[in-house]
Amino acid sequence: MDQERAELDHDREAARGLTALACAFTTWGVLPLFIRALHPTPALQITAHRMLFCCVLVLGFLRARGAQSEVSAALIDAGVRRRLIASSLLISMNWIGFVWAIGQNRVVEASLGYYINPLVNVLLGVVVLGERLRRQQWLAVGFAAAGVSYLTWQAGALPWIALMLALSFGGYGLLRKTVGVDAMAGLGTETLLTSPIAIAYLVYCELQGDGAFLKGDVGMLLMLALSGLLTALPLWLFSYGARRVPYSTVGLLQYIGPTISLALGVLVLHEPFGATRAVGFVFIWIGCLIYAIDSFRAR
Repeated sequence: MDQERAELDHDREAARGLTALACAFTTWGVLPLFIRALHPTPALQITAHRMLFCCVLVLGFLRARGAQSEVSAALIDAGVRRRLIASSLLISMNWIGFVWAIGQNRVVEASLGYYINPLVNVLLGVVVLGERLRRQQWLAVGFAAAGVSYLTWQAGALPWIALMLALSFGGYGLLRKTVGVDAMAGLGTETLLTSPIAIAYLVYCELQGDGAFLKGDVGMLLMLALSGLLTALPLWLFSYGARRVPYSTVGLLQYIGPTISLALGVLVLHEPFGATRAVGFVFIWIGCLIYAIDSFRAR
């Protein structure tokens, strides 16, 4: 009886975890539409507001849980603080690049970055952590590299937005992997470290007459505040879900986000996605599929 109850509780926790992960990745997938509505506010201002409001929400959440001491502990430890400063710079770069790409009608290219991000993580594991790849993982990386090479050849230039997003988020994940700090406490520390820069920049914008506050658009201010919630909430959902389901399942679900973004970019925002571009994406999708299947089998 006790064993059946334990199995039932486990299944319920797994179901909650799957729901939380699906909500997190879906939120990240539809985020381009919300960010698009924030323009013509410049990308740097959007990111600065996003960072500040996210910091306020996360620190408030940690205080409500009685876990604010985790942020203090992270700031006191010099080694942890250095890593979180580096990770905060990388995630800021990722956020700025993402917001800028949406404002430039390049949602499809941004989605490409998050498709290849898992494979970038694999390569970073080899280069930085000395991990060894299985044959299928090398094959997956090879297909992704072929897809990026094809897109570069067709366009005559590297898909630098996609690569910047993938590399910055991959580097961010690598740094956070080496820091023993809870996801929310880490995010609170990162945004707290970068908030002085964000505040200084926003004050400068206001003094120049270009800031969102002086324009008096209440609706825009509310949306900028909401951007903080849409940053913090999916991360909390991801953290909650990832602890309750196998990591291989997380690896499969992570493609929900870029798939939704790609569909929105093509079908709603009407970005170009002809046969030539589709060929490069097909190579990358094959690589992602090989990686996902191999991860599932390995687990």
